[in-house]
Amino acid sequence: MAGKKKSRPVVTGLVLLALVGTSGYLTVELRKQEDPGITEVRNVGVLEGGRSTAATEGRTTWSRLENPARSVLRGDDGQIKAVFTDGARMATLTGPARTFQEPASTASKVSTTDWVRLMPEKWTKGAEKKKWFKDWYAEYKDSKEDDVFAFAFQYVAGAPEKKDEQGVAYAGDANFGPLNTTGAEGGDLRLEQSDFYDYLQVPYPFRDGTVGQPEAMRAKSIDCSGFIRMVLGYRARFPLMSSDTSGDGLPRTANGMARSKVGVDILPLTGISAKDRPSAIDQLQPGDLVFFKLDTRTGERLDHVGMVLGHDTEGHLIFVSSREEVNGPTIGDVGGVSRLDGNGYYAKTLRSAKRL
Repeated sequence: MAGKKKSRPVVTGLVLLALVGTSGYLTVELRKQEDPGITEVRNVGVLEGGRSTAATEGRTTWSRLENPARSVLRGDDGQIKAVFTDGARMATLTGPARTFQEPASTASKVSTTDWVRLMPEKWTKGAEKKKWFKDWYAEYKDSKEDDVFAFAFQYVAGAPEKKDEQGVAYAGDANFGPLNTTGAEGGDLRLEQSDFYDYLQVPYPFRDGTVGQPEAMRAKSIDCSGFIRMVLGYRARFPLMSSDTSGDGLPRTANGMARSKVGVDILPLTGISAKDRPSAIDQLQPGDLVFFKLDTRTGERLDHVGMVLGHDTEGHLIFVSSREEVNGPTIGDVGGVSRLDGNGYYAKTLRSAKRL
């Protein structure tokens, strides 16, 4: 049996709003965790960086930007419709406004028109002329089908259970992991190493021939990297490795993901110490994976991973991840506010970022 967790209040994980006002609210706890005088990073960076060369096709315009190399599609009004990064399969499309919130854990609300989806192939310069892309974009440019953000919020506190045709519960309120009952001094409250197939409680055949076998005590549990593998792998169908070393695709751990050649390094990893914190995060965009060094006990390993969600209504760049303190996926502030800008706990421990 999985360790019994405390009751978590039922909250609304996803609310569609046409307009969202800017909130002036800041809790005392949020103020405590921010050093004064820190410049807030407000620009996702989609519009910035490098030379731009444009080619107009009908009512849309394609342009090329650098750092990282990417193609930007704009409508006839000049507004961005989509961004595609060279070497990455994750694409950011503009769609209806949505607001993600978790009022039981944070006052932050992220209102966004960004929809992040997985393309069937890696983007390359000129791919807009390829049949595979034209077919894919025609299907998803106006789609309201669940994207990776919708998937992510199907595991926060109070998220309703969803079952497939075989009766397997593939979504719903998730734990981080079972309670650690060893009683060892300095030990974590909850155990790590719960992967997506532990949550599902079904064996999972990986492409290298390995079969992931779920543990009963880890039912409904996904640790930080297990959460990312659930959202981007099992749900969005990005290829998954059985470990950090076997197969091809997304590795098992945060450290494996960060150091892997898969995807595009947006904030390259230069080291794990405080001096190796990225000096700027302008290049991050929604859907990017962000990697942290939180625990000295893990040596040279990076030990936490999350996914950039977007800017909240106060202008802070927010990420979502599965955490021990909250016992599951969250954008909450328990154990540290979920901000990548400023000088809070996670901002200080950010070390690198990747776009799959």
